[in-house]
Amino acid sequence: MIQIRGLKKRLGTKQVLDGVDLDINKGETVVILGRSGTGKSVLLKNIIGLMQPDAGTIEVDGQDIVGLKEKDLNKVRIRFGLLFQGGALFDSMTVGENVGLPMREHTKMSAAEIEKRVTERLEWVGLKSVEQMKPASLSGGMRKRVGLARAIAMDPAYMLYDEPTTGLDPIMADVINRLIRSLQERIGVTSIVVTHDMNSAYHVGDRLSMLNEGRVVFTGTPDEARNTRDPLVKQFIEGSSDGPIKPL
Repeated sequence: MIQIRGLKKRLGTKQVLDGVDLDINKGETVVILGRSGTGKSVLLKNIIGLMQPDAGTIEVDGQDIVGLKEKDLNKVRIRFGLLFQGGALFDSMTVGENVGLPMREHTKMSAAEIEKRVTERLEWVGLKSVEQMKPASLSGGMRKRVGLARAIAMDPAYMLYDEPTTGLDPIMADVINRLIRSLQERIGVTSIVVTHDMNSAYHVGDRLSMLNEGRVVFTGTPDEARNTRDPLVKQFIEGSSDGPIKPL
């Protein structure tokens, strides 16, 4: 569903992406691994059109989105859901208003239909009777789940997750991991997950891809990652300071 070829992006003097090649197939979850600063979030921003690459192509369902006009790009973006690292909820809105925002902005659904969808999506992520609460009164895990409910409100074909378990305790991280898996099964969504959390990567990923120095240096199943003899990949997944990757 998504095919990336030769993607390059420079930020200032740093060549963040330097020829990324990556395929994401329909209905699968691909986990993007790599150290901080290797371009994982920059890759997500290019995929959704928040950044434009310096070179390369990004095909979504066979359509190259690089260089599209904003109007045409918005038609592609509507098929994406994005869970931001911090949830990115609007503090001035209630939970229900946050989750209902995409539907109010992009559909002609009635207020009653939106309210029903909001309740349904909140229940999907394990939250009930929270519509009138404000984000400030929610725990970190609840904010993540509200953000996820908003991201899936429009039944996206694609989901992008930016560090979905960052800042969560192990139990809540497991809740988020299980939700990612359940959404894949429930609505058949195709997902890209950026994470440092290897437990999360192994739990949610059908395939793992590792970025290093602006390129994809490994793609394989979780079992292939666990059993790799590639010293660079092995060092990263084991979290060792010994190996070809030097501490910054």
